[in-house]
Amino acid sequence: MNLRKQYAAHSRRITRQPRWKALREAVKDRDGWACVLCGARTRLEVDHVKPVRDWPELAWDMGNLQTLCCRCHSRKTRVEIGLGRENPAREAWKKLARSGLNEQ
Repeated sequence: MNLRKQYAAHSRRITRQPRWKALREAVKDRDGWACVLCGARTRLEVDHVKPVRDWPELAWDMGNLQTLCCRCHSRKTRVEIGLGRENPAREAWKKLARSGLNEQ
């Protein structure tokens, strides 16, 4: 089993349960239906701040959940599973580009 499949198996036990849907909606409400990292309001996902793989006792704790857009969630997951971070210069450029778009 590759690293990505091993990683996904831990949270799948949580996210496939019926009570996850209600908890997910409550977290999005708490976070104002926006990504807590970039403020995006589309393609939102609820993320475990501390991964279920390492902290199973925090799986249902709202304090361990945050709303992230698909892009931020993917970036965070890549780092968690050991695929590294993006180039800091590229991150700075993207942040500058986003701020320029918000001013228009």
